[in-house]
Amino acid sequence: MNYFDLFALPHSFEIDLAKLSAAFQSLQKMAHPDKFAHASSQQQLLAVQKSANINDAYQILKTPIKRAEYMLQQRGTDMPSEQTSFQDTLFLMRQMELHEMLEELPHADDIDGAVNAANETLDNEYQILFCQLQQLMQDNNTASDKIASEIVRKLKFYQKLQLELERIEEQLFDE
Repeated sequence: MNYFDLFALPHSFEIDLAKLSAAFQSLQKMAHPDKFAHASSQQQLLAVQKSANINDAYQILKTPIKRAEYMLQQRGTDMPSEQTSFQDTLFLMRQMELHEMLEELPHADDIDGAVNAANETLDNEYQILFCQLQQLMQDNNTASDKIASEIVRKLKFYQKLQLELERIEEQLFDE
């Protein structure tokens, strides 16, 4: 089952989230397990499985990074493991700098300003990579898909950094 076909959407990285949501609601109404409460146990099990598949497909398509991973896998691109080391040494150095930036936040003279600056830095760098990903996903060829798979991994690093920033921010402002 192709998720784009399931929701009657074009096979494109850029999707209409309102159409996705509407299709999801419609499919869930038809496949919801409660509609099969008086059916056989086999039909009930199938309804639960179908509903779970619809939920999984929706979660993947509504999230850009998951959508990119799904599309790349559909295109036959091997997705490197998150444990595989990066060959991009500049990126690795930047990640170390960003981690240091986050570690220094509690010691900043202006914590609010430092947190805002860190947030802006992470957002800007994420957006630059995300724009590159959008273009590569449109290109849809083996070379661009390979680069896109690396960018997806990089974007996941930024998401983790953003979560770390949120955790630090909670600790700083809960005190």
